[in-house]
Amino acid sequence: MGIKARLDWLHAGRVGRPHGLDGSFHVTRANGLLLREGVDVRVAGVIRRIERRAGDETRLIVRLQGATERADAEVLRGADLLVARADAPQLGEDEWWAEELEGCAVHDGGRPVGRVRRLLALPSCEVLEVERLDGGQDLLVPLVDDAVRTVDTTRGEIDVDLRFLGGV
Repeated sequence: MGIKARLDWLHAGRVGRPHGLDGSFHVTRANGLLLREGVDVRVAGVIRRIERRAGDETRLIVRLQGATERADAEVLRGADLLVARADAPQLGEDEWWAEELEGCAVHDGGRPVGRVRRLLALPSCEVLEVERLDGGQDLLVPLVDDAVRTVDTTRGEIDVDLRFLGGV
């Protein structure tokens, strides 16, 4: 998927195991901000509306338009759930969607470090997994003010403080 297409659609989760007999399913890697009742999602190349949302943020359950039985959910198992960026809620200042950060160039001042491979949610905070330009071990950069000086998603650049990260 190209950069433009990646930014037009936000990853909202993945279809998990069926829940009950009515076509509902558990969502793995769910982003509860995006998966709201009445929102359209793209799943397996088809746009479907979320007709039911149950559970909580840690164990989200949804049913999609056209899914009326357990077999409907089973067929979609493992498929990504994508929400159009235009349907996503506005984020606050200094908040970004993972898709905006992935692929950004990472540097420490003027020194190139690598590229953001992905955003990871750890128990204490979210971190950027940075693929190093020198081929070294991936660098994990916590999204905290001490570690990240600036994020410019328009330019695709993130400035980090390697000294704070132990000079790695």
